[in-house]
Amino acid sequence: MTQINQNFCRLPGSYLFSEIGRRVSAYSQENPGAELIRLGIGDVTQPLAPAVTQAMTRAVAEMGTQEGFRGYGPEQGYDFLRQAIARHDYQARGVEIDPEEIFVSDGAKSDCGNIGDLFGPDNIVAVCDPVYPVYVDSNAMAGRAGHYDPQTGRWDRLVYLPCTQQTGFVPELPKGRADMVYLCFPNNPTGAMATREQLKAWVDWANERGSVLLYDSAYEAFISQPELPHSIFEIEGARTCAIEFRSFSKTAGFTGNRCAYTVVPRQLEREGVGLNGLWNRRQTTKFNGVPYVVQRGAEAVYTPEGQAQVRQTIAYYQRNAQLLREGLGQAGLAVSGGVNAPYLWIKTPEGMGSWDFFDLLLRQAHVVTTPGVGFGPSGEGYIRITAFGQAEQAAQAVERIQSVLG
Repeated sequence: MTQINQNFCRLPGSYLFSEIGRRVSAYSQENPGAELIRLGIGDVTQPLAPAVTQAMTRAVAEMGTQEGFRGYGPEQGYDFLRQAIARHDYQARGVEIDPEEIFVSDGAKSDCGNIGDLFGPDNIVAVCDPVYPVYVDSNAMAGRAGHYDPQTGRWDRLVYLPCTQQTGFVPELPKGRADMVYLCFPNNPTGAMATREQLKAWVDWANERGSVLLYDSAYEAFISQPELPHSIFEIEGARTCAIEFRSFSKTAGFTGNRCAYTVVPRQLEREGVGLNGLWNRRQTTKFNGVPYVVQRGAEAVYTPEGQAQVRQTIAYYQRNAQLLREGLGQAGLAVSGGVNAPYLWIKTPEGMGSWDFFDLLLRQAHVVTTPGVGFGPSGEGYIRITAFGQAEQAAQAVERIQSVLG
C-alpha cells in the first residue's frame, strides 16, 4: 500500500488564515447585511504602479511577435531583473551582491518553505515566537519539528525564541543548539525591527556555531528610521552565515503577480558544500521560473518613475498605520509596531484571549483582525492588524473599535 507523509497528519487542524476565513464566512452567512472591514490577512489594496503596468503591457505585446516571443526562461530569473536587484537593493546601500547570487521566484513564502530542501532532517530549527506560520509548518512537514502538543501550542523539536514586550519583541540568542534560525525584520506579526547591533550579535553567533540565519526581509521597504539596516548583508560577516528572502508583493503590490527573490551568497558553505550551488540545483529541478511579463513589471519598479510611484503607495500604507496606531491607542489599547512595518501588534483587553477579542471585534465592530495566538504561544493575548486596507476603512475601523471599547 502507498504510504503518505505522516508529518502532514501531525499538523494542527487548519492553517491560521483558513480558520479566520471559516469564522468570517460563518458570521457573514448569519448576518448577510454586515459590512465587514478586513484588516486581518496582509493583502495589499492599492493598484500596481503605472510604470509597472506599462512595462507589463509592452512585454505582453513582445510576446505576441515572432522576434519578441519567449518560452521557458532561466529558472534563476532573467539577467535584466537580477542586475537591477543587485544594483538598486544592494549596491546602492554599499552592499556587494553579485546577480548570480540572486534567485528570482514566485514568492518569499514559497522560498521560506522550500529552503528547507537544502538541510538535513536532523537539524535543530529555531523560530521566533510569535512567528509567521510557514516557517513552522514547512519544517513540520519535513519532519524537523517533531510532535505537536495542542496543550502548549508547541512542537517538541523546535526551539522557540520568545519575542515579548520585555524583549522589545526581538528574540534573544539561543542558549542551546540551533542549526537553522528564522529571523523576520521588519517582523510579521509584531512589526518590530532589529538594530544593527542586534543583528551583528546574531551574525557573530551563527558564524561561531556554524548555524545558518534564514532572514526574511519582505517588508524592508516600510523601514522609516534611517539608522536601521534594510538587509542582513549590511552586517559584516553575514555572507558566511545568512540567506535573505525579499518580495515585490508588499513593496510593489505584486501579491497577485507573484515575484520575489532569494539571495544565497557564494561564501556560504556547510560541510564543504556551497549553498548557492545547492539552491541553484533545487530551483532548476523543481521550479520553472517566473513569467517574463511579470519580471519586466518587477524591473520597472527600479526605474525613476517606478521608484517614485512605489514610494507613494508605501507612504499611503504608512499613513494608515499611523492612523491606526494613534486611534487604537486613544481607545485605550497598547499598540506596538506600525512604525517600520505595515503591521500593528495590539494587546487585548485584560483577561481576554486572542480568539475572544477577534470574535468581539468581528461581531460588534465588524472588523476582521488576526488573533495573535495563531502565530505561536507568545502571541496569546494579542491581535495583529494590517495597514494594507483603504484609508477610509482604516479610519472607520478606528471609529468602530473606539465605539465598542467605550
